[in-house]
Amino acid sequence: MSIILLSCLLGAIIGLGVYALIRAFSPSRRSAAARVAQIDAMRAAGPASGPEPRATDLRGRIGQRVAAFYLEQGWELRSLRADLAVLDRSWESFLATKVMLSAVGLVFGPFLFAAVLELGMGLNPIIPVWLALAFAGLFFFLPDLEVRRDAVKKRKDLRRVIGAYLDLVSMNLAGGRGLPEALMAAADISDGWALVRIRNCLSDARITGTSQWVALGRLGQELGIEELLDLSVTLGLVADDGAKVRESLASRAETMRHRELSEIEGAAGENSQSMLVAQLLLCAGFLVFLMFPAAMRVFQSS
Repeated sequence: MSIILLSCLLGAIIGLGVYALIRAFSPSRRSAAARVAQIDAMRAAGPASGPEPRATDLRGRIGQRVAAFYLEQGWELRSLRADLAVLDRSWESFLATKVMLSAVGLVFGPFLFAAVLELGMGLNPIIPVWLALAFAGLFFFLPDLEVRRDAVKKRKDLRRVIGAYLDLVSMNLAGGRGLPEALMAAADISDGWALVRIRNCLSDARITGTSQWVALGRLGQELGIEELLDLSVTLGLVADDGAKVRESLASRAETMRHRELSEIEGAAGENSQSMLVAQLLLCAGFLVFLMFPAAMRVFQSS
């Protein structure tokens, strides 16, 4: 009776999974929010970009199909896209990696069950199904964790560069240059990846006829950097007054330095506490090592 019940439960789970898969990839009526999200994504891509070339390799085709599915469903995932933009990674390649890792996890779960079963341990036959689903979900979300971790580190570097960049712009303005020339001259000072992104943004703005502070705001929105968004708003308000621009840039650079200094001090405090805990544990282990022989003699004598 238990075998029949187990077979029915296993069949129901597999049938539900197949139905959910067919339902997800079958064409259906999209909601208004999904249609608006698709229009916004196409508008953000720009009319000049044209249709994306079809990939020839398997990973590229998987990424394009999954990206099209995300677009049809209206799943924007703006924060994740901003993290990928900071890391300069492709959205389609990222989605393909998630799907391929999920497929690996789907096989890894039953393989692990078979390895444990070979050791002679009697296990329930439904365990491979749960292991396959669990590892598939785990492997599907692993790239998200990696991207967010790497993006946090790279944003810290970018904010540090932005603080120095604002100081350079203020110095160029004090030297008599106009705001557009000062922004471009400060970005030409180095070939680091952060200043290269800013320089390319300013060059594109000059070619398309867009004001440079608007372009910086778009870059900040793309990368998820609030400092660039605030800088864009500030420059748009005081762009005609050179003295106010210099004061504003200098104050913002100073604020960013103080924030960075406070973050460094906080990280140093956390490291000091970790070292203190490690020292206390080491002292406790040393005390146990000294007291153990005496305690053993007392217990043996009693």
